[in-house]
Amino acid sequence: MVKLSKVEDRPTPPEVYNWRVYMNAIIATFAAVMIGYDSAFIGTSISLASFKKEFGLTKLSTTEFNLISANIVSMYQAGCFFGAIFGYPIGYFLGRRYGLFLSAVVFVIGAAMQTGASSSTGLGLIYGGRVIVGLAIGAASNLAPIYVAEIAPPAIRGRLIGLYELCWQIGGVVGFWINYGVTLHVPAGRKQWLIAFAVQLVPGGMLVLGAPFLSESPRWLVSRDRNDDAVKSLSKIRNLPADHPYLIEEASAIEAAVAHEKSLAGAGFFGPVRTVFSDKKLVLRLLLGSSLFAWQNATGINAINYYSPTIFKSIGVTGTHASLLTTGVYGIIKLLGALFWLSYVVDYFGRRPTLIVGSVGGAICMYYIAAYIAIAKPQLHPATTLSSGGKSAIAFFYLWTVFYSPSWNGTPWVFTAEVFPQHTRTFTQACMAASNWLYSFLIARFTPQMFTAMGYGVYLFFASLMIVSIPFVFFFIPETKQIPLERMDDIFAPGLPARHAHKRVMEMIQNEQHAYKGHGSSPSSSVMEKEEIERTEVV
Repeated sequence: MVKLSKVEDRPTPPEVYNWRVYMNAIIATFAAVMIGYDSAFIGTSISLASFKKEFGLTKLSTTEFNLISANIVSMYQAGCFFGAIFGYPIGYFLGRRYGLFLSAVVFVIGAAMQTGASSSTGLGLIYGGRVIVGLAIGAASNLAPIYVAEIAPPAIRGRLIGLYELCWQIGGVVGFWINYGVTLHVPAGRKQWLIAFAVQLVPGGMLVLGAPFLSESPRWLVSRDRNDDAVKSLSKIRNLPADHPYLIEEASAIEAAVAHEKSLAGAGFFGPVRTVFSDKKLVLRLLLGSSLFAWQNATGINAINYYSPTIFKSIGVTGTHASLLTTGVYGIIKLLGALFWLSYVVDYFGRRPTLIVGSVGGAICMYYIAAYIAIAKPQLHPATTLSSGGKSAIAFFYLWTVFYSPSWNGTPWVFTAEVFPQHTRTFTQACMAASNWLYSFLIARFTPQMFTAMGYGVYLFFASLMIVSIPFVFFFIPETKQIPLERMDDIFAPGLPARHAHKRVMEMIQNEQHAYKGHGSSPSSSVMEKEEIERTEVV
């Protein structure tokens, strides 16, 4: 059994690790079930013969069908991009709880529109519903990770934010297998493809029911000058009385951090925007966070998620049932990898090593697949069964999933939810989520054309990008595991190399704990003082 170890930044009462903090995190990250399902089911749904027949797509050429399928998939990402941006004002004015509730309501509306589509309406309702669902998912992908980051104790923050990735993969597994199930048990016709579209209503409806029961983020409440409400919410989440020393220390640290951040550019809707773009250090973090999502998409993950039947056909898998079955197995491996990452990797090994190992292993697998296709040319020798070489290519594809899932799949979301100050976090997370969906849009929009034009070169392309990501992570991405949110400025101190930052800051925190021990004073209360920040400016 996996040991869920915790390394604490300070002595923590056991009551802090209670069912409430986990339940709040699970409800919020259930938004990712919507995301995972929508990302997985659409590529296989539009490949069903019943869907093509319903909307008159069987008469189209390969080029024409590629264009329509790319439009159906990419409309969703376009909606997600703008939804992530809208998530900033929603999160700022409504908070995390009601922001997630609104996102779920909009999602249900978009999903209902898609279920109303038919041959008589054409693809218009599909396109419109995909855009509306995308708007909801974009906002939810902004709000859910920052909410969890703001309520989580530091020792299990990576694990709780990782629930977002786990829920994403649970939704993905259902999305990958739903079409396999309907092709086996539902006769070809409108009902066959409609079931997969209608299942979207389930996770959306469950978040509509669950979001009102969330405890609002104490950090957001303090940022809105509702300090008393923040203490009540924190007391409920931590399962500690309001006068407990641990709670007083954490509340004081949050208030000090928010006060300091507000002083940089003032309060108000545009204050965080001014804070970010007037501070070179925060602009650098913005670029680093956005780049992680660029590298994540450079692995080829969204090409696989949205066009898995095309991927497996290029390797030599023939037949609808075989393609959907192979895709379903891929989804299960992703889920298991995410579970391993969540329960052990992210908070034990940290962010940097997992990204580097994921890139090394993933690149080797992609190079092997490219070599197989280049040599065996399975597209020129179609067969009802896979050759031994084809089976080895599938095995390496699954091995690629084993490397990718516990590394690049969720780690960028954890990193970007951690590294920005509270006063800017809603805005910066909107930028991060928008970055993710922008890169996903580009991949989804052009993947069909890439496979037509490049063949096995697509795999060489993604493998080479994974190799290039390794020195980027090594030299520019600092480790953030176990670091309190209020100490993230220390990690990015000028002159402190990224590869040494974690060790130096953890030593500093431990020294402060020893220095303050027995003096009745909180080390967290001086986090934002200038002299404490200057102590981190070492080479």
